[in-house]
Amino acid sequence: MSRKINSFASLTAMIAAAALSCGAAQAQQRTAFAPQSGPEYAVTAPDDATDDAQLDPRFQRQMVRYSTNEAPGTIVIDTPHTYLYFVLGNGQAIRYGIGVGREGFTWAGVKQIARKAEWPDWYPPAEMIKRQPYLPRMTMGGPGNPLGARAMYLGSSEYRIHGTNAPSTIGKQVSSGCIRLTNEDVTDLYNRVQVGAKVVVLPMTQSPNVAQARPPVLTSSYAPESRAQRTWATISGSTIQ
Repeated sequence: MSRKINSFASLTAMIAAAALSCGAAQAQQRTAFAPQSGPEYAVTAPDDATDDAQLDPRFQRQMVRYSTNEAPGTIVIDTPHTYLYFVLGNGQAIRYGIGVGREGFTWAGVKQIARKAEWPDWYPPAEMIKRQPYLPRMTMGGPGNPLGARAMYLGSSEYRIHGTNAPSTIGKQVSSGCIRLTNEDVTDLYNRVQVGAKVVVLPMTQSPNVAQARPPVLTSSYAPESRAQRTWATISGSTIQ
């Protein structure tokens, strides 16, 4: 009987070890799908607990004074200064540092959060694959995925607010139109934002050189909808990441 118990225990240990090995292999497979080149798709293994601590203080998550007519729960993307504001009301907002579209890929307008996803899979749009044919056709959700830990999809477009596996790109103009945050910040925002929330994306009204100065923005008096609606007509219909 003792030998049978010992044999059963050994078998159980072997199964557990095999499961752990399989899990590790799956993790490696997910990373293997990731693109091999380009700063926007650099594969790193982020330490979510320290990503924000490594950011320039200007881009670390913080509560700020923010004057706006937008309702609490609204997201405002300040493209020129690479900030995202989550409106709290009473003249306050939570400000996050973000990465925005590179030159030629910025846009402006008003959209809504259509859906939310945790550790989303990534399917590069056809237009992106045409520009960068080396990209994988699909990358499973995980640490090697360019969409990071969370994604919030904007209307019916291909644009998203999402995390990143390259936190060093926060505060820069690097994407093909999507808005990126560190995985730590995007998880925080994800937990605050409701499906259906309004998202206002402000236009790039300053030159890149001026935008890089990024003075601290503690208050804002932008026109919430009128300017966004006027610029909406100038947005191309392309669907790009």
